[in-house]
Amino acid sequence: MWIMNVARCGWWALLLLLAGSAFAQANLEVNTPAVAALQASMQKRHAELASFYNNGAIGLTRDGFIALRDANAVPLAQRQQVNGLVAAENQDRSALYREIARANGKPEWENDIRTTFAQRWVDKAQGGWYFQNNAGAWTRK
Repeated sequence: MWIMNVARCGWWALLLLLAGSAFAQANLEVNTPAVAALQASMQKRHAELASFYNNGAIGLTRDGFIALRDANAVPLAQRQQVNGLVAAENQDRSALYREIARANGKPEWENDIRTTFAQRWVDKAQGGWYFQNNAGAWTRK
């Protein structure tokens, strides 16, 4: 019985390894017109978001998006603008993940791509920016 359980666990581990290696072959740097347009939109918006990352008002979420982390760090007169920027950024990020999965011919990889990008965003974040750790708690880089 114990040997059967070990064999079964080994089989699942092998399946996960194979699935992971298949995803590892995804081209995350794919360059389609849709990806390029989304990246350009996000890059342009980043200039508007940078000061809010810097003061801790917004942060990177563990699921590959951004969120208003501290509304008190945003002057009341700017909150609507910041909320709009956050919503537009998250819309573009969602479309980016979907487009990269589609361009790879594997739309089912969208969640894996989102997870990979979530870590990439944190890795590329400047010191002092906030991100959510795996437990969902805000952490300063």
